[in-house]
Amino acid sequence: MIADEATLAQLMRRSQQGDKRAYTVLLDECAMWLQRYFRRRVPPHQLDDLVQDVLLALHRKRDTWDAGRAFLPWLAAIARYRWVDHLRKVYRTEADQLEDWDAAEESNEEAVLARLSLERLFVKLPEKQAQVIELVKIEGLSIAEASAKSGQSESLVKVNIHRGLKKLATLIEKAE
Repeated sequence: MIADEATLAQLMRRSQQGDKRAYTVLLDECAMWLQRYFRRRVPPHQLDDLVQDVLLALHRKRDTWDAGRAFLPWLAAIARYRWVDHLRKVYRTEADQLEDWDAAEESNEEAVLARLSLERLFVKLPEKQAQVIELVKIEGLSIAEASAKSGQSESLVKVNIHRGLKKLATLIEKAE
């Protein structure tokens, strides 16, 4: 069960007054809510760490919640800030792993960064769409060759490319 706003607010008020049982229930309910919140925002292997990070932040900031205000927007704000921090950390780590301090002046850095950006976008596409876009638009295979390699019919390859590129364009427009 995921509790509603009023129940969560009541649990938080009781937690602030020292009710340990209410605090335990509150953390369990928040963990379930956060799992749903982050499920489409981060890869599955990062989900538990991010939920725990937000629960720790909630624990540290629990005295700042004003009982006269709604609880879920307060929790969502914490979750959003922790998510943004998480993304910065992940992308910084990936970028650091790619740095080659001994690289020549003329490097493929732009191509590598473009590829990283593309990989981040491909994660948001269904696997079959990303696969055929990669085969046809990046590797330069024909529709027939991509069909044979992916196991999809030629018409499905065309449909998946069209839908995938349309979704990528929408994602890029939202980012701008």
